[in-house]
Amino acid sequence: MTDLKKTMMAAGCLVLSVVPAMAQASNNDHHPVQIAASIAAPMSDTRTMAHTEPIPAERLIVVSLQDRRLALVEDGVVRKVYRVAVGRTTNPSPTGTFTIVDRVENPTYYHTGKVIPPGPENPVGTRWIGLDKKGYGIHGTNEPDSIGKAASHGCIRMQRRDLEQLFAEVRSGDQVEIVGARDTETAAIFGGPKLPAASRPLVAAQETSEAPAQPAVSDAAAITMLPAALPASR
Repeated sequence: MTDLKKTMMAAGCLVLSVVPAMAQASNNDHHPVQIAASIAAPMSDTRTMAHTEPIPAERLIVVSLQDRRLALVEDGVVRKVYRVAVGRTTNPSPTGTFTIVDRVENPTYYHTGKVIPPGPENPVGTRWIGLDKKGYGIHGTNEPDSIGKAASHGCIRMQRRDLEQLFAEVRSGDQVEIVGARDTETAAIFGGPKLPAASRPLVAAQETSEAPAQPAVSDAAAITMLPAALPASR
């Protein structure tokens, strides 16, 4: 083999060894870009998701004593309306804006030494939604026929199924607005005409003796001891 052929073969081998090395270097240069992109994408998605997380709904419970109805309003939209029992003439329900401060499942009823455990005889039913007006709340009843009447001792009573549904929807901190006489808001929510201001009677003046006979004590007095008998964390 001549010196010229040896030189050409050596040069060819050099070229063949350089080309795979260049290709490998090119491939290696490409991988970090792909990896970087695959890492960067989830970070970008996380930032996007953080901006698109749903904002918790603003809930409001509106109770019309005159209509004997309760509405759950979320972000200004009426979601559900329920029939309720309200305070009787001698023990009217309080009016105004209140806040839910506790929620209790299967509460125990205490009153003047009487203790009634959870069960069908419990006067407040299976759920208690307590307001920041001590002793008053929204609860169930062991007298379902009282729903739709002025029959309670001041609290708002609901049918068991309705109460348990509402209980699952609301949280501590939600507001409860109890309205005595019909106004623009309650007329819009519950329907029917708005009464002129001069002719709006007090709810108590309209109540009858349709409520079943019960001891003349208030729900407020009966429930006063309830939170103290329950765990501090609810």
